[in-house]
Amino acid sequence: MEERKRVALGLGIVVAIFLFVQLGALALVEPFDQVYDPVENPQDPTNTIYYVVAILVATGVMLAAFKLGVDELIRLLVVGSGAWLSLYVFSVLVPPAPPVLGINAIALAGAVAIGVGLYVYPEWYVIDTAGALMGAAGAGLFGISFGVLPALLLLTVLAVYDAISVYGTEHMLTLANGVMDLKVPVVLVIPLTLSYSFLDSDTPDATAQTSAEDDGSAADDDTAATPVTDSDGGVAVDADDPVEGVAEEGPLERDALFIGLGDVVIPTVLVASAAHFAGETTPEVLSIPLPALTAMVGSFVGLAVLMRMVLKGRAHAGLPLLNGGTIGGYLVGALLSGLTLIDALGLAPYF
Repeated sequence: MEERKRVALGLGIVVAIFLFVQLGALALVEPFDQVYDPVENPQDPTNTIYYVVAILVATGVMLAAFKLGVDELIRLLVVGSGAWLSLYVFSVLVPPAPPVLGINAIALAGAVAIGVGLYVYPEWYVIDTAGALMGAAGAGLFGISFGVLPALLLLTVLAVYDAISVYGTEHMLTLANGVMDLKVPVVLVIPLTLSYSFLDSDTPDATAQTSAEDDGSAADDDTAATPVTDSDGGVAVDADDPVEGVAEEGPLERDALFIGLGDVVIPTVLVASAAHFAGETTPEVLSIPLPALTAMVGSFVGLAVLMRMVLKGRAHAGLPLLNGGTIGGYLVGALLSGLTLIDALGLAPYF
């Protein structure tokens, strides 16, 4: 019974974060589209290439920073990014207020509070709150920047990249260790007990791996992280490989799970894109275009499989499941909306 409560708490927090980011991104795409103009042509598939290249460059820079011992600079960069993305959200949501430095005073105060909280007191609920705001803002911005075809390409490429980095080169594990030590919202902390403190706990070692047994048990007390990319070109970590911990402790007895902000943001890019670029005749359910809604459902199917693997202590990559479920859900909704497969994939202009 105790294990069920722990699992229910953890899964509830994960689902709440995913749902907040997805609904937040859907709510932000239209206000963002009226205020911001991130790219000249959202339908250009080369947008995906630029972003993937930025990911590789950011990965190399962060690895070099950790190797040179200047990781505090990375922490400052991530905290600053959290405040900056929060400012995007607050700027379109808060009521009008006198400007300070040309910025709505309430929005600026909220963004500063997020940045200070992350730097001074990065407890799990501070990190998760900031991460959820960052995720909604990032997915909303990329939702208006990527048409359906670029978004599909982005999700596909990053799913393959994640799988290679986890099952192939494993070079991201070194990066994961450095990121976990920073205690910043590129990794979301999912407590399994209300008394858990991220500040007082030991950081899990992403390079120390154990293999799960066939019955789902593993000698670990936490999950390590396999890095994937987040919405603003940084690195996120998801609850991937089990790490070495207290002997004979099963995966359901761990104190917390860790899932990457990128694992939440990247699938949501397609959700936001499908909603923003939906045609006027696209059917809606609960005011959400059907392809976007079914993409959301597909992401939760992928999440369910992902969390099942996490709770069994299996090594895995997160984005193949999450992105795959989201893409599959989107295609189902697009076809049910009357689109041809060519139109659903965004390939009609090329035929």
